[in-house]
Amino acid sequence: MSHSRAKREVMAKSGKNWIQGAVNPEHKGALHKSLGVPEGQRIPEKKLKKAEHSQNALTRKRANLAETLKGFGRK
Repeated sequence: MSHSRAKREVMAKSGKNWIQGAVNPEHKGALHKSLGVPEGQRIPEKKLKKAEHSQNALTRKRANLAETLKGFGRK
């Protein structure tokens, strides 16, 4: 079974709580670090858009996830 297939199955099982499988707590703040934005500050929209087109695939994925999660709002 491939990694992505296993991930999809885990996400499908979790249903409503798919985000727990998408966010790894060991890499908390990794996008901030790679973009040079201090933790606790918001990533500027311009930097986030630029990161979505990064040559680095991992940075691109993290930026896309951040863009997706941005739409969920805050409590």
